[in-house]
Amino acid sequence: MPTSRRTFAAVAVSALLLPLSACGSGSDSGSPGDASGKIEGDITFQTWNLRANFKSYFEGVIADFEKKYPDTHVKWVDQPAEGYADKISADAAGGTLPDVVNVSPDLVAPLAKAGLALDLDKAAAKYKKEYLAGAWASHQIPGMTGTYAFPWYLNTGPLFYNKSLFKKAGLDPDQPPKTYDELFADALELAKKSDGKVATLANVPTIEDFGRYGVELMNKQGTAFTFNDAKGVQLLAKYKELYDAKALDPQALTATPESSGKKFLTEAVAMNPGSALDLGNFKKNAPNLYKNIGITDQITSTGHVNMYVMGVMVNSKTKHTPAAVAFAHWVTDAEHQMSFAKKVAIFPSTAGSLDDPYFTKEDGTDETRVRIAAAKSLKNAVNYTPVLFSEQMKTALRNEVAKALQGKESPKAALDNAVKACNTLLQQQG
Repeated sequence: MPTSRRTFAAVAVSALLLPLSACGSGSDSGSPGDASGKIEGDITFQTWNLRANFKSYFEGVIADFEKKYPDTHVKWVDQPAEGYADKISADAAGGTLPDVVNVSPDLVAPLAKAGLALDLDKAAAKYKKEYLAGAWASHQIPGMTGTYAFPWYLNTGPLFYNKSLFKKAGLDPDQPPKTYDELFADALELAKKSDGKVATLANVPTIEDFGRYGVELMNKQGTAFTFNDAKGVQLLAKYKELYDAKALDPQALTATPESSGKKFLTEAVAMNPGSALDLGNFKKNAPNLYKNIGITDQITSTGHVNMYVMGVMVNSKTKHTPAAVAFAHWVTDAEHQMSFAKKVAIFPSTAGSLDDPYFTKEDGTDETRVRIAAAKSLKNAVNYTPVLFSEQMKTALRNEVAKALQGKESPKAALDNAVKACNTLLQQQG
């Protein structure tokens, strides 16, 4: 299971180009893409770094499916997190892509363009109403019609902040920033009062940050990126101001999610995004921080927080479409998502599941408080990272952001260059 800035759920990995000639045979149960036939046959289900921690869970899910559909057999394969995108690309090119595949939205895009992802709006439209609208839409591709994976687990998280550091700077520890203006003002104050020793943020802005700020990231046709608009330039200029004042950690240009987390853990940084998973780590490894931990909502100008999402895709070339669709739905239905969510700090994408008492009933613990707040925000959350935004594009944006923060380019020039590079890469995706 991949890691991300907030938790392990749904990091975007390389959207690699796939040859359109990728081979595979059609369905034996009706025409290709027809999921209405008999549920039978041998299928392969591939997950993404899940066996080590959830072996018994998935074996149980598979056994129950095979019991319900005795003419099926599910072979489970699990791939390591490292190189997962490359593995999918190689399998797609070689015609060996499994029947049912654990994907993130950006992995779906090249597979859908290559004709290898089954359009669920056609093959499984009857299930659409079972899922949150935002989650179902997360595997839609700009410029294409259709939905190309069942939504699976979701994640989001709050902002953690260090009340002690806020107090030392003369800021109200019970009134964390709620808007970007407040965040930037508090960050400058913290840096000033600590003589530049305490930064508030440890990460440079990513594409999702531009999205939460209200920047139009892409045109509606999905043919060009547009995050170099006035609002995008304004956000980068603000980060430049923070960087110059040491309110943004000086090492942010080379920071990883792990290093940023360590800075917060050692109380060198005042705020950091996180999830319910982090609280146990704070309690164990940084009891002083845990004693002073503040929890607040993600800051957003749009009214919608960011959502990470995982999906389960059906190979359009599977020989057993009815069985593959039935199993992909089985793994992601409300019952199984709910049971998975109780094993690990993730959230179901099924409609109504977030109203379960597990996600709504307080018990006085911080862990439950974080879980309840995240579940509430997920009901109308958005996956801001565009499906077509590849790992190469992220690198291009990060490089240009670094130049702007270092004063080598103006924020406008940096974002113009980033958009130009990303649009060139987008054209190459075809």
